[in-house]
Amino acid sequence: MFVANEKMLAQMAEKQGFIAALDQSGGSTPGALRQYGIPDDAYKSDAEMFKLMHEMRVRIMTAPSFTGEKVIGTILFEHTMNGEAEGKPVPTFLWEDRGVVPFLKVDKGLEEQKDGVQVMKPIPGLDDLLARAVKLGIFGTKMRSVIHDVSGTGIAAEAKQQFEVGAQISKHGLVPILEPEVSIKSPNKAGAEKILRDELLKGLDALPESDKVMIKLTIPSEADFYRPLIEHPRVVRVVALSGGYTRTDACKKLEENHGMIASFSRALINELKKSMSDKEFDKTLGTSIDEIYQVSIKKV
Repeated sequence: MFVANEKMLAQMAEKQGFIAALDQSGGSTPGALRQYGIPDDAYKSDAEMFKLMHEMRVRIMTAPSFTGEKVIGTILFEHTMNGEAEGKPVPTFLWEDRGVVPFLKVDKGLEEQKDGVQVMKPIPGLDDLLARAVKLGIFGTKMRSVIHDVSGTGIAAEAKQQFEVGAQISKHGLVPILEPEVSIKSPNKAGAEKILRDELLKGLDALPESDKVMIKLTIPSEADFYRPLIEHPRVVRVVALSGGYTRTDACKKLEENHGMIASFSRALINELKKSMSDKEFDKTLGTSIDEIYQVSIKKV
C-alpha cells in the first residue's frame, strides 16, 4: 500500500499520545452545540448549524494546548475538512502548524438494528470523497457501526463490512480506522467482544501484507482483552472510544488496557463552553488533554 506521508504513519504507530475525535455529524451536532452553550434556536438551517460547529472545532484546534505533543491525531467531519483554520485548509493547519495527523469520518450513519447490530448505511461517492481527502492531506479515515447484542452472524457481517470498505479506502493510500463499536448498554458486552475479537483477527489475517489498518473499539470488559489485535502486524494502533462513559470512568477503564490509546469525543470536549474566555477555554481543554494523555501512555 502506498502511504501518502511516512512521517504521519510513524507518528501514529510510535508516538505517545491520543487521538481527538472532533467528528460529530448531523445527528449528534445539535447535542454537541447545546453542551457547548448554543441552543437549538440559535440557528435556522443545517448550514448555520454546521458553521457554528466549525467555529467551535476551530477554537479547539487553535487553542495553545491542542498540539501534537499530546494530541497525535484528530478525526474530522467532512465540513471541517473542507473548512479553514487561521487562513489554511484545516488538514494543512493541523499537520504543519500543530503536528497533528488529520483523519476523516466517512460513514453516513447507521442502518436500523438487525440481528443484534447496526451496520453502516451505503456511502455514495466514497471514491470521490477519498480522492479529495488525499489532495487535502488527510492521512486516514474512520467509519462507525454498532453492536448491540451477542449475535455470531450479525457481528460477522458487521466486521466483514468494515474490512470491505477498509479495502476500498486503502486503495487510495489512506489508512482506515475500523470502528465496530460494542454498546456499553449491551446485555452481554463481554460475549459480544469475544465474537468481535475473533472476527477481527480473521479479517486481519486475510489482509494483504502491504495493507495497514487502525481499529477503534469500546474499552473492553476484560483488561487487555484486545492485546492480540494490538500486536497484529497489520495493525498500526488500537484506539479506544469513550462510548458514553464519563471522562473519569473512561480514563479509569483505559488505564487498565496496555497498548491501547484514547480516541475520545464527548469525554474530551464536554466541559468546554462558548461563554468561556480564551484563557479559561484553553485551561479547561488543557486539563482534559492532560488527563486523557496520561492514561493513554501510563498504565497500571
